[in-house]
Amino acid sequence: MVDSKPIILLGGGGHALVCLDLLIRCKRQIIGYVALTPTEQMEKPLIPFLGNELIADAYPPQDFELVNGVGGAVGSSRRQHLFEEMKRQGYSFATLIHDHAIVADSAILAEGVQVMAGAVIQAGALIGANSVINTRASVDHESWIGAHTHVAPGTTLCGGVHVGNGVLIGAGSTVIQSISIGERSVVGAGSVVVRNVPADTLVVGVPAKERTR
Repeated sequence: MVDSKPIILLGGGGHALVCLDLLIRCKRQIIGYVALTPTEQMEKPLIPFLGNELIADAYPPQDFELVNGVGGAVGSSRRQHLFEEMKRQGYSFATLIHDHAIVADSAILAEGVQVMAGAVIQAGALIGANSVINTRASVDHESWIGAHTHVAPGTTLCGGVHVGNGVLIGAGSTVIQSISIGERSVVGAGSVVVRNVPADTLVVGVPAKERTR
């Protein structure tokens, strides 16, 4: 990763801690973190707590980049709302790629994408803004992942998969080739998706079947 602006980390929980480790590995300059309250996770790395909100006068958008350390939990759109609010204020988000991830030269990663350790993104794939390709997840050739989507650890997306915005694909799931998953849907952990999934739908199981949310 090429050094650019100093980083401010948003969030103080587990996902923020993973992002912090990745930033350190990438040798980025980290100013501190913003969270509702100081957290135990962030005390050990000893980065400064900057308060419970980002003050543009103290940290002008043109001088800093942000990293979204809020995780993508089921039923929560907080990560997306935070990204959109900070964009409205003029901030930009760093795109992070772990040095033990593999990303094809022809893959396209939008602003704020986070690619974690052991992840693989193959040729022709496109990852939308603010999405997370988590630990050991695999996105195969020509798959399209929308914005604000979380592909959880150990997930496999086969070639030509289309995933909408705001989707959560649970840990260890498999989505076979050419499947489409609609916006804001959830795929339960360990599921195998063999049919298209409509928007706003929860699917669980092997093969994955619709459940009431």
